[in-house]
Amino acid sequence: MENVNVAEIGSTEKTAGGYTYRLSSPMPFLWTMLLFLVIVGFIAAILFRQTQTAFMHNPGLNGLILGVLAVGIVLVFNHVLALRPEVRWFNSFRAAGSADKVNRNPRLLAPMRALIGSRKSSVALSTTALRSILDSIATRLDESRDVSRYLIGLLVFLGLLGTFWGLIGTIGSISVVIQSLDPGSNGTGDVLSALKEGLSMPLSGMGQAFSSSLLGLSGSLILGFLDLQAGRAQNRFYTELENWLSSVTDVGSDLAPALDAVAGSSSDDMRALSEYLRKVSEEGGVGNQRSVAAMASLAEGIQGLVKNMRNEQQMLRDWIEAQQDEAKAMRRTLDRLAERIGLQERGGERAERLRERTSHAEKSEGK
Repeated sequence: MENVNVAEIGSTEKTAGGYTYRLSSPMPFLWTMLLFLVIVGFIAAILFRQTQTAFMHNPGLNGLILGVLAVGIVLVFNHVLALRPEVRWFNSFRAAGSADKVNRNPRLLAPMRALIGSRKSSVALSTTALRSILDSIATRLDESRDVSRYLIGLLVFLGLLGTFWGLIGTIGSISVVIQSLDPGSNGTGDVLSALKEGLSMPLSGMGQAFSSSLLGLSGSLILGFLDLQAGRAQNRFYTELENWLSSVTDVGSDLAPALDAVAGSSSDDMRALSEYLRKVSEEGGVGNQRSVAAMASLAEGIQGLVKNMRNEQQMLRDWIEAQQDEAKAMRRTLDRLAERIGLQERGGERAERLRERTSHAEKSEGK
C-alpha cells in the first residue's frame, strides 16, 4: 500500500495561469433555484382563486402532494448547501498548505482528507489513489440525490392516484344519477331538476381527479427542475475536483513496482548467463563440442519453425486471394442480376405505356 500513498513533490503548486487552484462556489445554482421558486410563487399568486378551487376538491390528497413537494424542495436545497463547507474546506486546505491546519473536517471529501493526512497541499497521487478518491466521491454524490429522485416519482404517482380516485367516484355518481331518474314523473321539469342535482357529484369527482393530477405533475416538474440544478452544481464540483486531482497525479508511480520487478529479474538472468559462460570457458574441449552440437540442433529447430511459418503464411495468402476472387465473381453476378432487373422494369414500363396508348387509340376510334 506504500505505492498508492501521497508523496510530496514541491511546496509551490500553481496552475498554468500562475494562480492557486480553487473550487467554485455553488451559490449561482442556489440563486437560480430561488429565482425559479419566486417565478412559480408569482404564477401561483396570479392564479390563486383557480388554485384554491382546485385544491379544495380534494384537500387531503392535494395537501399530501404539497407536503411531499415541500420536503423535496428542502432536500434539494440541502444538496446544494452541503457543497459549501466542502468547497470552503478545499480552498482553506489549498491556502493553508496542509489539511491539519484547517479546523473543520469535511464530510464529502473525507476520503481525500484521510489519504492526504498531514501532507502539504503540494502532493502527488498515484492513479490508483486518484481513482479511489473519485469513485468514493461520485458514489456519495449520487446517493445523496436518491431521495429527491424518489420524491419526483412519488409526486407523479400521487397525481395519477388522485386521477383514478376521482374517475372512480365520477363513474359511481353517474350510475346513481341515471338510476334516480324517473321517466314516469308528472313533468320534464322534475326530471331536469333531479338531473341537475345529480350531476353535481360526477362533476365534483372530475374536479377531484384533474386537480390532483394537475398538482402532482406540477410538483414533479418543479422538483425535477430544482434537482437538475442541484445535479449541475454537484457535477461542476466533481469536475473541478477531478481536474485538480489529475494535475497532481503521478502517472509513473504505478509503473515503479513493475519496473523494479523487471529490473530484478533481468539482473538475475544476466548473472545466470555470465555464470554459464564462465563454466563453458572453464570446461573447454568436450564442453565446446557439446555447445556446438546444442547450437546446431537449436538452429535446425529454428529453421524448421521458420519454414512452417512461411508455409502457413503462404496458405493464408492463398486463402485471402481465393476469397477476393469469389467476392469479385459474386459482385459481377449481382451487377448482372441488377442489370436484368432494371431491363425488366424498363420493359414493363414500356409495355404499360404501350397498353395505355392502345386503349387511348381505341377510345378515340370508338368516339
